[in-house]
Amino acid sequence: MTVLIAGLLIFLGAHSLRIFADDWRTRQMAQLGEARWKGLYSLASALGLGLIVWGVGLARMEPSMVWLPPAGMRHVAALLTLPAFILLVAAYVPGNRIKRVVGQPMAAGVVLWAVAHLLSNGRLSDVWLFGGFLAWSLLSFDAAQRRDRAAGVVHVVGGVSRDVMTVIVGVVAWAVFAGFLHAWMIGLRPF
Repeated sequence: MTVLIAGLLIFLGAHSLRIFADDWRTRQMAQLGEARWKGLYSLASALGLGLIVWGVGLARMEPSMVWLPPAGMRHVAALLTLPAFILLVAAYVPGNRIKRVVGQPMAAGVVLWAVAHLLSNGRLSDVWLFGGFLAWSLLSFDAAQRRDRAAGVVHVVGGVSRDVMTVIVGVVAWAVFAGFLHAWMIGLRPF
């Protein structure tokens, strides 16, 4: 569990600088230069992600169960991840109404993803993993909303085609991941 927790601390710690130390982050970017800062940030993120993957693998060898979720919860989780994928796509498609309404679709999508996985997984390592991402995404959502309000950010809406594209890409990405990639990458079939 130590490797998983270390990975979460590094990965989520790097991603929490804008939440807890935005002024320090800004000074470091100015001092190091944007390219160097992004390189260090990417290195820390990759190290943290690698430790998370390794830690989850280690934890699977000696699972410690906290609870046994009902079998149907995996189907609920699979369905909850559908809007999570649409929200993740909405973070990157400019001018969509979802981003205008939600404000921070990436963080909102991670909230849904984490809740879905907490409902359907009962190992202690899952509580650390998905609980950590849930806590981070809630804090990130709040901090980003406050920054946007302070800066007067308004998300401009384009045509309906941007909304349709967001939903279609999100649904297709979800179907590919849930139908094929989840089993290949994670070793579990959601359906």
